[in-house]
Amino acid sequence: MTACGLDFGTSNTTLGVSSADGPMLVALEGESVTIPSAIFFTPDGLPPTVGRAAIRAYVDGTSGRLMRSLKSVLGSSLIDEATQVGRGRIGFRSVIAQFVSITRRRAEAATGIEIDAVVHGRPVHFVDGDAEGDRKAEAALEAIAQEVGFRHISFQYEPIAAALDYERQVGDEEIALIADIGGGTSDFSIVRLGPSRRHKADRLDDILANDGIRVGGTDFDHYLSMGTAMPLLGFGSGMKREGLPVPSGYYHDLATWSSINRLYERGVMQQLHEVRREAKHPELIERLIHVVEEHGGHRLAIDIEAAKIALSDEPQVQVLLGWIEGGLAMSVDRGVLVDKTRGLADRIAARIDDCLRDAGLGRDAIDAVFLTGGSTRLAHVHAAILGTVPGARVVDGDTFGSVGTGLTIESMNRYGLVAA
Repeated sequence: MTACGLDFGTSNTTLGVSSADGPMLVALEGESVTIPSAIFFTPDGLPPTVGRAAIRAYVDGTSGRLMRSLKSVLGSSLIDEATQVGRGRIGFRSVIAQFVSITRRRAEAATGIEIDAVVHGRPVHFVDGDAEGDRKAEAALEAIAQEVGFRHISFQYEPIAAALDYERQVGDEEIALIADIGGGTSDFSIVRLGPSRRHKADRLDDILANDGIRVGGTDFDHYLSMGTAMPLLGFGSGMKREGLPVPSGYYHDLATWSSINRLYERGVMQQLHEVRREAKHPELIERLIHVVEEHGGHRLAIDIEAAKIALSDEPQVQVLLGWIEGGLAMSVDRGVLVDKTRGLADRIAARIDDCLRDAGLGRDAIDAVFLTGGSTRLAHVHAAILGTVPGARVVDGDTFGSVGTGLTIESMNRYGLVAA
């Protein structure tokens, strides 16, 4: 039995195995240990491509279907639905299974070993306030792991995994808040860490609280898109009939990574042409129609995501949308990002307060806050987190690798074998 730690993330995925030197993340795409959680199907029935290659094929205009944020369908009704690929349909369970299977095979090829046991990362809550939905989401992920060949499957909360990675650098005993703000969820753990504790087989007494919320980077993308790009395509405009707005559902699907492909279903284009005929500003709806006709939803989402990431460092960015209409562009400044997504940052901070309350601790009891996940790079999210524990020491972890490394440590603790 050879085990791995698998961080199947909404935006990126990592897989680690044990080595003589400790946990090791495996290169999954070229020399990179991270692989975007994306898969691209071509209509000719050839095996799909994944990761950066999948995104590149889509952006280059290769005929086919791109899917990203695959993890987001866990805990939603989409997990039991299918989507059009070429002339056929494929279930979302099968899509996830193919991505996980390719990831596992790449890791086996890179290490030269068969991997048959996995510690899967999972958010504290796949679904907010729905214990049964949460149970079903984990069960679906477990069934997929069995389908792709893992014989031994267990789970660990992603912030606890990040805590195990952070603990390797802790010199004295402390209480830490672990904040993992990923693509689909924000997850928190308050844990007691230290050199004398890291080799304990049972860490249950060291975990003081776990909590989370289904708010992540893709939600920031959605709100930014709805507030900036979608009005250029007609969102918020009116129909000829006084007081009747253009239907908003098309725009919400277009601004949501996991729902974009719904716009490519049969019948949608006919509906859009009917909307254009009755719209006050048909030229705006024509832009929307062009995006859907060109299967450009993910391209627009990629543009919005890139703008969001750039605004972590730049005060303003220009988004060029000439592929929709010649000369079309928009300027987005950091203030707009903050304005459109302030509520999300506030919800993240409020959940940390809940976590502190569950632990029975005041804010001054936290010695350190360990940050991981791509959305911690957003300045207002970073500030919202630190505002909950203003006296804590701030430690920035490996943005995309801490959880995978921690899951690998957990696999070593549970299965105890050196693989590479």
